Amino acid sequence: MPPLPSPFSAAATDLHDHEAHRFGCLYGASSAMRKVFRLIGRVAASDASVMIMGESGCGKELVAQTIHEMSGYASAPFIAINCGALPVSLIESELFGYERGAFTGANKTHQGFFERAQGGTLFLDEITEMPVDLQVRLLRVLETGSFTRVGGDREIRCNARILAATNREPLDAVRHGQLRQDLLYRLAVFPIPLPPLRERAEDVLLLAHHFLKGWNTQFGTQKHFAQDVAGKLCRHDWPGNVRELKNCIHRAYIMADKVVDIDIDTLVPLTSFTRPQERTVIEVEVGTPLEEVERRLIFATLDRYHGNKRRTAKALGISLKTIYNRLNSYADRIAKSAAEIHPSLA
Repeated sequence: MPPLPSPFSAAATDLHDHEAHRFGCLYGASSAMRKVFRLIGRVAASDASVMIMGESGCGKELVAQTIHEMSGYASAPFIAINCGALPVSLIESELFGYERGAFTGANKTHQGFFERAQGGTLFLDEITEMPVDLQVRLLRVLETGSFTRVGGDREIRCNARILAATNREPLDAVRHGQLRQDLLYRLAVFPIPLPPLRERAEDVLLLAHHFLKGWNTQFGTQKHFAQDVAGKLCRHDWPGNVRELKNCIHRAYIMADKVVDIDIDTLVPLTSFTRPQERTVIEVEVGTPLEEVERRLIFATLDRYHGNKRRTAKALGISLKTIYNRLNSYADRIAKSAAEIHPSLA
């Protein structure tokens, strides 16, 4: 496959072009992200509870931070909690606080997350990991607008805005007993689905440039991407989403040392340790254009055969020439999208 014309030229570092695609804490030029931006713009000024849904690494907390910063709660704290990271024995006392003497070791009164978020925003990440019995108490807080500390009897008013997120399909979580249905509808007054990075290919180069620019600014360097990096970035499926992309660019920046043109290898951290389980199934939504279904199937099969185009063509029952033609077509499309994002590169 011929090398993809690189959009990472000096012109692409123009701050004005880059900032034009910023929305709060988020960056995106794809139609999928512009839809997310519109939803955030609609809901931010209200006090409605929001449920942010998306795969791990998509940037759900950044969506929550953006909603907070654009809301009337922006001058008060933004408190984020990973419900799956708190020990079951501590989650209630951490959420609602506790009174002195409430249990062994409670030597002083402790304010919980709800209390510390007063007047601001409380973000409950991975809400489906919260124990179901505690979800009952959370539901009561949302319904009554008040709570009591563990070991206390005084009701404390809760005036924090509640945002929640999950990397599971919410209705599936309800069916599997991981999320109470009544809590779901209380939290999901305004749902925001966040697309995975593989469905917003136009944003891959934009984000890669953003991350590299950040490290150049932080360390006073002027590193830029080698000519063939754009093609590598756009061919990878990014199962770890934006988090994986950021880590990939960070690793490339470090490995480049003092070299100005830096290269990437999207597989380095996995092949040197353990290879993830190969995916044998792809899922597409009903109504997805056939061209997009074909693109995903080709990339998934390439991934299964570790980039071997001949084996991929044989598995799909098409010619090797067809594989090359399709990949060239996808590369041209990405280059065109990059030129639209940065017109000076056209």
